[in-house]
Amino acid sequence: MLCSSMLTRGARILPNRKPCRSISTIASAFSFRIQKSFETKTQQSYSSVGFGLEQREFTRVLNPGFFRFSCSREGSITARVRMASNGDVDKHGVSHFALSPSSALKIQKGDITQWFVDGASDAIVNAANNLMLGGGGVDGAIHNAAGPELRAACYEVPEVRRGVRCPTGEARITPAFRLPVSHVIHTVGPIYDVDDHPELSLRNAYRNSLRLAKENNIQFIAFPAISCGVFRYPYEEAATIALSVVKEFATDFKEVHFVLFSDDIHKVWLDKANELL
Repeated sequence: MLCSSMLTRGARILPNRKPCRSISTIASAFSFRIQKSFETKTQQSYSSVGFGLEQREFTRVLNPGFFRFSCSREGSITARVRMASNGDVDKHGVSHFALSPSSALKIQKGDITQWFVDGASDAIVNAANNLMLGGGGVDGAIHNAAGPELRAACYEVPEVRRGVRCPTGEARITPAFRLPVSHVIHTVGPIYDVDDHPELSLRNAYRNSLRLAKENNIQFIAFPAISCGVFRYPYEEAATIALSVVKEFATDFKEVHFVLFSDDIHKVWLDKANELL
């Protein structure tokens, strides 16, 4: 719903119009033309509202669909209602899937250390080791991007036993320091050929990360493919577990992202999401 401040600000800059302070006055000032095209699921994306003399468009996601408005020089507003289907890819290469009317899953190829939403209610998940002091792969990349403060914060996490700050399948949270997000959630996935119950351990890693995020009021969270690097977890099985656990939290977050570094893993995650969602 358009807030009154947006409507007032927009109406002020239209020629020969008094400020409009309600939906009813906007409706009386402009003609609305609504075209409906229905597909299957809900896309979630957000951008700002703009009215002006030149034509501008904004998109605001509502459930179960989203509205696109355009404002022209003649002072008419056109609204189109469209449903976005699961698997739709936006202009940034992000694939969108609906988890629930209030929550979206997004899958993209990229560098998780550069991902963020608002720097206040967002977090990335680090595929850490038991010591939590940095390592190879995504763990090393996150520590390098966050700066030495992250290692110092991890060092302060108490050991549950000698050499283990975070047991396999559990999760810990720290500030993100120089990263653009607000927090880092550290979890330890299983080494596939070593763990006696790798499926259970991987499921716990995702589930405990999401529980910890929920407890800390995180609304936007991004995962890598936990255990799919040097821990050698088979991609398809890992994707099935990851997406199945995310579905358990379908109403708890605004957005859950997977930011995946390799083409192979990205393709497996997309194929599995199209199968399961």
